[in-house]
Amino acid sequence: MYDIAIIGAGITGGMLARTLAAYDLKICILEKENDVAMGATRANSGIVHAGYDAEEGSLKAKLNVRGSEMMETVARELGVPYRNNGSMVIGFNEDDRKVVEQLYRRGIKNGVKNLRILTGEEARRLEPNLSEDVVCALYAPSCAIICPYELAIAAVGNAMDNGAELLLNFEVQGIEKKEEYYEIVSGTREPECPRKVQARYVVNAAGVYSDEIAKLAGDHTIQVHPRRGEYLLLDKTCGALVSHTIFRTPSPKGKGILITPTVDGNLLLGPTSVDREDKEDTATTAEGIARIMEQAGENVRNIPFQKVITSFSGLRAAGNTGDFIITSHRPGFINAAGIESPGLTAAPAIAEYITDMLKDQGLKMEARADYQPIRKPVYAFREASVEEKNEMIRKDKAYGRVVCRCETVTEGEILAAIHTNPPARDLDGIKRRTRAQMGRCQGGFCMPHIAELLARELGIPCETVTKSGPGSEISMGRTKESRES
Repeated sequence: MYDIAIIGAGITGGMLARTLAAYDLKICILEKENDVAMGATRANSGIVHAGYDAEEGSLKAKLNVRGSEMMETVARELGVPYRNNGSMVIGFNEDDRKVVEQLYRRGIKNGVKNLRILTGEEARRLEPNLSEDVVCALYAPSCAIICPYELAIAAVGNAMDNGAELLLNFEVQGIEKKEEYYEIVSGTREPECPRKVQARYVVNAAGVYSDEIAKLAGDHTIQVHPRRGEYLLLDKTCGALVSHTIFRTPSPKGKGILITPTVDGNLLLGPTSVDREDKEDTATTAEGIARIMEQAGENVRNIPFQKVITSFSGLRAAGNTGDFIITSHRPGFINAAGIESPGLTAAPAIAEYITDMLKDQGLKMEARADYQPIRKPVYAFREASVEEKNEMIRKDKAYGRVVCRCETVTEGEILAAIHTNPPARDLDGIKRRTRAQMGRCQGGFCMPHIAELLARELGIPCETVTKSGPGSEISMGRTKESRES
């Protein structure tokens, strides 16, 4: 019997698990995919928003500003790169100027610090590649960037290091309220994964599936739908084109096409914003890519689109209220639904908010004396000094074998990813933890070697190694037997 079952291992569920792990509780995280951070968290802009966009008085506004204030400390404790680069919302005409002024007033009411309205000339002094047509900009120096899936992986890993359990490939198909607990049923066929778990309290953090999970528990109040956002990622040689995150004035569907550096040194463009019905539709489209290129080119000059190395898309859970939907209509069952932008920023604050809700519902929380909030950072070989590299190789020769040439990722780092909570079990899991396969060749050189390492370390045949879980095997079978057989 668990005290808490969290359904969904994205940034919301992961950050909540980490917060709850500070207490003497038995916690499990249930995830239907083969890894954590596989929903909206995987395909995310990675922006730590300042807090001027959300309507004053809303949960989004309150939790955005609080989460933004918390994020630097959280990132440092979890060993995740974080950069306070600031942002601009740029305007091209008098209508845009009115929106910029409205956002400024809203940000002040929300408690955002150091906001300023710049002229076009002032904005271009900070960002020389901005369009000459920009006439004003809202400057928010507290905006920052972070890697969303790396943050979620670290949060789940820290929770696991403190005793929380992670059950992957656990697709919830039934929830039954018993007298003093909930029984959660999965359709999993994984032999190591249980078919049922029992928990006294349940938190629904299932992203675009949060409405369906709520219905299984008898709560029909949640309405969400998927909203697809497509992105373009450019080579690291383009990462210095802008230093701030550049937004257009927003529309009801979002903040428009942004241009931002990433914490890893690339340049990211996007997302589009298209409402969909299919909750698995993460396709990229010619229309979406064309729109990104057109609007990004209007905002910033000299974007080298020929250096795009990949495109991708993600689905965010858009609610029907315009606000985060954090509710409890069934005793012991809490929804964290409609967690769209600025959900990543707000995640640490959402975790605090839900923790207080659980306390109010009667969950007894005694602080653990042995709780460890610090997670040792993944030491990137490519960023180490020569002396540090030599010391790493001296301790473990696997760090002397470079597997991914594009990103300079060593065998030692890949092995660490396989054996560190939450352990990588497929090629994309290695990619998200180490950046191997994320460079110019997109895994063309290193993928076979990584597959061999996964097979060896997991004790499975190489032909069963997958890209991203069951059904995505990368080979059809062996062409010849090994000499040992």
